[in-house]
Amino acid sequence: MDNLGDIRLFVEAAQQGSLSAAGRRMGLTPAAASARLARLESHLKARLFERTTRQLRLTDEGRLYLNCCREALQSLDDAEAALQEGQGVVRGKVRISTTSDFGRNLLLHWLDEFNARYPDVKFALTLSDSLSNLVQEDIDLAIRFGVPQDSSLVARKLAPNRRVLCASPAYIARKGEPKDPQDLARFDCIVLGTASGPANEWRFTRGDAVQHYTVPLDAARETNDGAVAREWALRGYGIAIKSMWDVEADLRADGLKVLLPEWRYPDAPLHALYHRNRFMAPRVRALLDFLAERFALVSDELESLLGLPPERSAGGQTRAP
Repeated sequence: MDNLGDIRLFVEAAQQGSLSAAGRRMGLTPAAASARLARLESHLKARLFERTTRQLRLTDEGRLYLNCCREALQSLDDAEAALQEGQGVVRGKVRISTTSDFGRNLLLHWLDEFNARYPDVKFALTLSDSLSNLVQEDIDLAIRFGVPQDSSLVARKLAPNRRVLCASPAYIARKGEPKDPQDLARFDCIVLGTASGPANEWRFTRGDAVQHYTVPLDAARETNDGAVAREWALRGYGIAIKSMWDVEADLRADGLKVLLPEWRYPDAPLHALYHRNRFMAPRVRALLDFLAERFALVSDELESLLGLPPERSAGGQTRAP
């Protein structure tokens, strides 16, 4: 326990790829951080990092020690969380990862509401459209569209998520509106890049009818950032496919308009992801329950506001979204 702070510094440095950055997060000067790492290496009689002026790279011994340290620190954190739960205490820091648009446009406001209930809870918010490695980045809760393949994570559905084709009123005034998906060839399209490549294969259904449209990339605007795709749509550069949650405020304020509402793009329900084997601290459980409550209140209202038709099954029967 005498060198627990040094161990936490080592783990943070490995995660950040920078000793000075790790020191700053722990309130240490670069000189103090360097001295504490040297003390830990001296105690272990092993070199943990290969250090240059530009790079911090784990040695083989460092990689082995890092895995053990992460498990040990997680066990200590879980034990503290278990004690807090027994005391009914909701406090401490919750580390959240979510997509850029959703985080900026909706989650920020909801976290303010949560803090009004639980003022002793602090947040560390990471915005990224790629799925974070919850272990590597020490994230308590990730909020993502769809379900990942990682079986070590629990996925709790928070809300349905209609994805809509949308454009700005100014763009529509210049170019008109598509009459069906194949008509999109006459329009400018905005494509979101993903880890598996650009999402330019657009599939639409209307009852039993199915239409596919492949956006030609040489004529499209592309970005790997959902916030940029939304901003381009708002500025009138073309048509984008966005989650209704990402553009909720824009649709309410008439900054964007839904196109082809009778055609349905595949849904990607919103999920909360968390570790299967990690003890859930009271603060994380309270936030998760709060988010589920907020989504339940807003989702039906939003779908009604957008005027989207309900999904129909293959047999023609209406299904609740």
